[in-house]
Amino acid sequence: MRRWLPAAAVVLTLGGAVLGLAFAGSPDTLAEGVTIAGVDVGGLKASAAQAMLEQRADALSRVPVTFVAGSRRFHVTPRSLGVHVDFAAAVAAARLQGEGFGPVRGFRRLQTRVLGAELAPPTRVFGRALEYQLRRVAKAVDREPRNAAIRLRGLRPSVVDGVPGLTLERQAAESVVVRALAGLTRAPVGLPVEIETPRVTTAALAPALADTRLALSAPVRLALGQTRWRLPRWRIAGLLELPGDGRKVLAIGGPRSDRYFERLRKVVDRKPSDAAFEVSSSSVEIVPAAEGRSLDVEATSASVLAALTRPRSRLARVAVRTALPERTTAEARAMGIEGVVGSYTTEYGGDPNRIHNVRLVAELIDGALVAPGRTFSFNDTTGERTADKGFLEAPVIINGELQNGLGGGVCQVSTTAFNAAYEAGLQIDSRTNHALYISHYPLGRDATVNYPDLDLRFTNDTPHWLLLRTFVGASSLTVNVYGTETGRRVESEAAPLSEVAAAPIRRTPDSSLLVGQSVVDQTGQPSRSTSVRRRVYDASGGLLHDTTWSSYYRGEPTLVRVGSKPKPKPEPKPKTKGETGEDPGAVGPQGDAPLLQTPPPAAPLAPPADQPVPPPPAGL
Repeated sequence: MRRWLPAAAVVLTLGGAVLGLAFAGSPDTLAEGVTIAGVDVGGLKASAAQAMLEQRADALSRVPVTFVAGSRRFHVTPRSLGVHVDFAAAVAAARLQGEGFGPVRGFRRLQTRVLGAELAPPTRVFGRALEYQLRRVAKAVDREPRNAAIRLRGLRPSVVDGVPGLTLERQAAESVVVRALAGLTRAPVGLPVEIETPRVTTAALAPALADTRLALSAPVRLALGQTRWRLPRWRIAGLLELPGDGRKVLAIGGPRSDRYFERLRKVVDRKPSDAAFEVSSSSVEIVPAAEGRSLDVEATSASVLAALTRPRSRLARVAVRTALPERTTAEARAMGIEGVVGSYTTEYGGDPNRIHNVRLVAELIDGALVAPGRTFSFNDTTGERTADKGFLEAPVIINGELQNGLGGGVCQVSTTAFNAAYEAGLQIDSRTNHALYISHYPLGRDATVNYPDLDLRFTNDTPHWLLLRTFVGASSLTVNVYGTETGRRVESEAAPLSEVAAAPIRRTPDSSLLVGQSVVDQTGQPSRSTSVRRRVYDASGGLLHDTTWSSYYRGEPTLVRVGSKPKPKPEPKPKTKGETGEDPGAVGPQGDAPLLQTPPPAAPLAPPADQPVPPPPAGL
């Protein structure tokens, strides 16, 4: 048997060689089974194949390729993207598929004939044009997946099926587009698209659909104590937040629900009221505190939803939160505000603006509470007195002179409050007198304020709270200080108002008055000073405070107009016949009358020193 093996090998070798030679063909032609850009070029010479390919490509340069992505179709021509195909390189590559010597070439061509060889020619494309086309396709194709959702048609719910999401695979699509445009066939070409299924399917919404139908099956009642509200089916539909956007359960919410609960809040909510003090001229009664309530929207929504998904007992409880007062009745009683411990009344008048300011600032300090050991500040309590707060212009002292200014009349209230604290025997921390003396205030006990530098401050040095109340009448202002009677005794001693310097005189020329004439428009006041000493004793007679307040008041100038008009010259009398030039009716130097009589003064002169000085205008 071994003797036949060499012989068999020789036979097989010679058979294979003969087979290879049989399929070797001409080396000048391309192997059978080779296709370039989808076109069969087998058996063609290289030059003929290249010419044929280029001719067909030129003919198809304006013929679009239809690309399909999802349900959309897009038509693109090779010319629009500047496609250039190198068919020479493709043909050269095709020749390599069937090259070789003799039988080797035959075997390679036999393999190509049986298995085929598809060659993609090298292709260049205008990159920006390709990118633009892919963006256009992606903009039209890409979409987010849409989950299944429940929608209402009237009061009937139904499920809207979800829609898959689509995303163009840009990188893969680029290769597909270039290859298709370089090809010489025009069959529709599919673009690679990623499909994303919805997270919520129709089947997943079956329980929520049943709940929605039950929720809309009948009305629901809301209850708060003995009060009831009926929710009809159409109202329930507005409160429901149907499953959608990935949610799978029924809920209460949405803009219409928010508006409904906001209206319900206005009916349900009640602010807490602190315990208050109702005062008369001498007594104090405590008005009890009251709790408030506020609608708990979240808890009420949960109660409504639970009632909606019950076939029976469709009653929902309105949930509220309790709002506690800041000051309870017991706390108010413990504050020790039992009666008047200090009071003072001042009379006021002036123009309507000043009266308005007095009443406005009195309201700002009315009801002020001062804890034991704490200090009352007039400026901190009222804040800056501005036009935005309603203050008007009225007479006010500015730089030692009476002028119109914002908030004129405020010092009427600060002076009255100072004297109420003074009479209560409290510790006075800060008080400043006016720049000018004001006669309708108690001597040496006026108190001016100016935000923020001049303030009235006093400390509650008693063991209990203090309450300030203001009472504004038609022409009087009363400030009462309420607290617990401590038995304090106040003794006051005021020094006489003494003159420090004479009133200055301010002269102004007046061309309507003759030289030597003068008119007093306003009588001034001298600079004056005084002091007040206050001693405060406790119930056992011990001295608590011994304070002296010194007050200095600037002088007010006397305003005088002085004549600047020259006196007229006397007219000479005409001479009579035979006279020597002397006036026969005149009395000479030795006579009883002056040669020239001056005219009487046109206006009264300044008053004599013993004339009483009129008071300054009431404006502060």
